[in-house]
Amino acid sequence: MSQPTTATAELPTLPGDTTVAFGVADIIVVVFYFAFVLIVGIWSSIRASRGTIGGYFLAGRSMTWWPIGASLMSSNVGSGLFIGLAGTGAAGGLAVGGFEWNATWALLALGWIFVPVYIAAGVVTMPEYLQKRFGGQRIQIYMSVLSLILYIFTKISTDIFSGALFIQISLGWNLYLSTVVLLAVTAVYTIAGGLTAVIYTDALQTLIMVLGALVLMFIGFEKVGWYEGLQEKYSTAILKIIVPNTTCHLPRADAFHLFRDPVTGDIPWPGLIFGLSVLALWCWCTDQ
Repeated sequence: MSQPTTATAELPTLPGDTTVAFGVADIIVVVFYFAFVLIVGIWSSIRASRGTIGGYFLAGRSMTWWPIGASLMSSNVGSGLFIGLAGTGAAGGLAVGGFEWNATWALLALGWIFVPVYIAAGVVTMPEYLQKRFGGQRIQIYMSVLSLILYIFTKISTDIFSGALFIQISLGWNLYLSTVVLLAVTAVYTIAGGLTAVIYTDALQTLIMVLGALVLMFIGFEKVGWYEGLQEKYSTAILKIIVPNTTCHLPRADAFHLFRDPVTGDIPWPGLIFGLSVLALWCWCTDQ
């Protein structure tokens, strides 16, 4: 624990470090983005086969590999990760990236072991598989309800908040109004078009996210002096608002280490390799 520290510590001034409010051009881009996503959603809703359960919930089982893959990526990498994971990385360093690196072997297990079993069983969700494997409806209903509750409180709520926070910051709207608008835009094409609309809009947003993230990465590195400049400036950056009598605001000495000390590390390497593997197996292979 460090000595009491005042909350007036300043961030080091970076070259060209200025705070610029959203201008008219920026707002036009944001509005155009939401309008374009809504148009794609409505277009895909019109051409979607909604007359059957399979057509509505499974997109008629007619999707090719590229929109499915893009939709999977967009479903995983959303506003929650862009804001939350980036913030965690800024606060604690690179070790948080281990959560994503750990997915490599789990996705291989998904493709080579789990998916063939799901296809052979003729199922698309884990509750459905459990019902076929063990019989009875209770385990299926229990798993479905548990998954919905967990997702509402741990996934969906954070993604909605992150998206609404972006709208609030960019357009200056009230946070609750931003939340309602975000939900309304999503509901229009999701309810109307089913999974087909979701997949096509996800594919569009995957393209926007990948290109935007690459541009942001290069601009960010150029501003701080690339990787060497990032290491130098990160080690001297102190938050303006801190919690007295704590050290959580101080840059970690092991911030640029992925594998950290098993005793003193905030994400110890045994937990990263072995403990996280259990979570990764559930997340990537059984969490439809």
